[in-house]
Amino acid sequence: MTNDEEHLKLLSVFHYVVGGLMALFACMPLIHMFIGLFFIISPESMTSGSGEAPPAFIGWLFFSLGTLFFLIGQTIAICVILSGRFLAGRKKYMFSFIVGCVQCAFIPFGTVLGIFTIIVLSRDSVKALYGGL
Repeated sequence: MTNDEEHLKLLSVFHYVVGGLMALFACMPLIHMFIGLFFIISPESMTSGSGEAPPAFIGWLFFSLGTLFFLIGQTIAICVILSGRFLAGRKKYMFSFIVGCVQCAFIPFGTVLGIFTIIVLSRDSVKALYGGL
């Protein structure tokens, strides 16, 4: 096994790990989603000191944004896990490269993994493993 093959194998494993962590942390917006749902279903239980219920759009705002961020986070986590699978199979070079670039936004693990992914995939010898792009 060459260094490039070993690096791709390690990157694959780390993509699985970081993708799992991302999927776990992407569940945090569910809290906002359920708070918004509680606002929508039972606004009278959320009365402030003056006895007025909050406006209905606040519940919908919490629910909508929580759902949106949950879905975006899970989608990115799935893409990271898929990228790990593609790295292991030496398939879809550009997908893995783009996911590596996107991962750089997720500090600290995604940044480190994204930078190493970009460095490894930029080598000409690795491109040759993918069929000589």
